[in-house]
Amino acid sequence: MTIHGDHPFLPAESDRSPVRRFRGRLASPVGLWTSEYEGKRAGLTVSSMVVGDGDPGVVVGLIDPDSDLWETLRQAKTAVVGLLGGPHQQLADAFGYVAPAPGGPFRMLEWIETSWGPAPVGVSTWAGCRLVTEDPPEAGWSLQVQLAIEHVELLADDVPPLVHRRGRYTVI
Repeated sequence: MTIHGDHPFLPAESDRSPVRRFRGRLASPVGLWTSEYEGKRAGLTVSSMVVGDGDPGVVVGLIDPDSDLWETLRQAKTAVVGLLGGPHQQLADAFGYVAPAPGGPFRMLEWIETSWGPAPVGVSTWAGCRLVTEDPPEAGWSLQVQLAIEHVELLADDVPPLVHRRGRYTVI
């Protein structure tokens, strides 16, 4: 038996989608979107997102239409968008459903109950948001979900942000 550093299920580079490879070369901030409806929590790691200033400001993210997050967000109409830092790589993987989280990813840290859903304790920044439209347009294989920012908590500037690029995390 030989142990090697290659991913056993990853297709050869020449077989991968060129669009996905193009997107992978963009450095993206890693966010954690969470929502809660009738006691059911859902969350998803999101790195395909952009923030637009305005009155109100908006967060636009590409969300899997089959995700638990979208189902819960569509019902709750509110969400918390937290920005993850260097210490949160395991949390990002758990909410991205690529790493185990015994008991579920919400057991990995403490949460603050807010008017917009659960906010993770220990992140540098989070925003309380409201869903703009219940029927967002499709963008590729995702939904282009737009949230109006209603509240922002700027908790710490000294936490290096977690960034995703080419399938790996880095801290800048």
